[in-house]
Amino acid sequence: MTERERILAVANGEKPDRIPYMLDLSHYFYHKYQKDWDLCYGYAKPEKELIDFNRKMGAGFYMPNQATFFKVHYDDSVKAGAVREIVNGEPEITWTFETPVGRIERKRRFMSGSYSWAINKWGVEDEKDLEVLKYALTHLSYEPLPENYKAWSDYVGDDGVVYLSPGYSAMGQLLHYWMGVENTIYATYDFPDELSDYVDCVNDKIRELISILVSEYDAPIIILGDNFSSDVQPPSFFDIWSREHYEKAFSIIHEGNRKGAVHIDGKLTGALTMLRKAGADIIDAVTPGTVGGINAGEARKEADEGKTLLGNDLILSGGIPNELWYERTPFCDFEKAVTDWLDLTKISSAVISAAGDQVPPGADEKRIVRMGEIINSYF
Repeated sequence: MTERERILAVANGEKPDRIPYMLDLSHYFYHKYQKDWDLCYGYAKPEKELIDFNRKMGAGFYMPNQATFFKVHYDDSVKAGAVREIVNGEPEITWTFETPVGRIERKRRFMSGSYSWAINKWGVEDEKDLEVLKYALTHLSYEPLPENYKAWSDYVGDDGVVYLSPGYSAMGQLLHYWMGVENTIYATYDFPDELSDYVDCVNDKIRELISILVSEYDAPIIILGDNFSSDVQPPSFFDIWSREHYEKAFSIIHEGNRKGAVHIDGKLTGALTMLRKAGADIIDAVTPGTVGGINAGEARKEADEGKTLLGNDLILSGGIPNELWYERTPFCDFEKAVTDWLDLTKISSAVISAAGDQVPPGADEKRIVRMGEIINSYF
């Protein structure tokens, strides 16, 4: 079987000849080759160098982080901008929305040491700012670009499955882009009615996009997610602010005969159950150990407390904690983590071997290659 066939077999509740192996190597690749990583632009054409690097490493491809698979058009009442400048020797991007109800802006600055973009100014501080964000994110339309997705998928070919993403939910936009965790939690107490109205209106627009992705794209897997972590969005929070949206979103995905994935790159306890009940088929970036808070077997146990809406086992994709990719951790610990994850196939074939989120910058490249060798020799 090809890697694509393996991934799709698992997604459809079938047993492949061996566990699928895929990695998000983008962050590692950009750092290794000092690529310009500009959040202001995306890739309409396939990022061939990155995809070829996955092939060289023997890992399937699945996550096109900056691909342009659709365009967002704001109506004439909204001015949306993104300006990149050099501040104290490092790039800084300022995003702005100007609307009839006000103006907001947010900033991120590139950190060369970690090769990441740090948030140094949130854009929403009060209910007035939230009204601006709601206005901007509801006065827009989507231009589908299925030909871009097809070009990526064609270039990846048998070496993976290109996941298709509509981006964050309304709550995810606040938590990760515009308000931050602490201020968003305060908002649930300080102005809950305005927050609820924002969530409902913006999620309605996002589901419009999901319907477009399902109807106009030949994408077998659509990935949602707000970088879930159950200490940030526990089930009690999710039930109030996001459950209805995810249930409706997964219903659209399933009605289109597609599979729905969700990205969890934090605490797992509770999150696996709540997202399974909401209709997820695949949990991406599952990270056992200190990040996830439970081991691989415990994750499988929680996942197996119920079936997905389609009647299959919940698929766990991930397995390798971030710290085990570095030379400073014993190589045998890395190998054990890979094998522990593969052992889950003795319980269920609903498993994909991947990183817990991304392979980090500065990782030991020998471990990427070794992971594939262990998988091939295991089966």
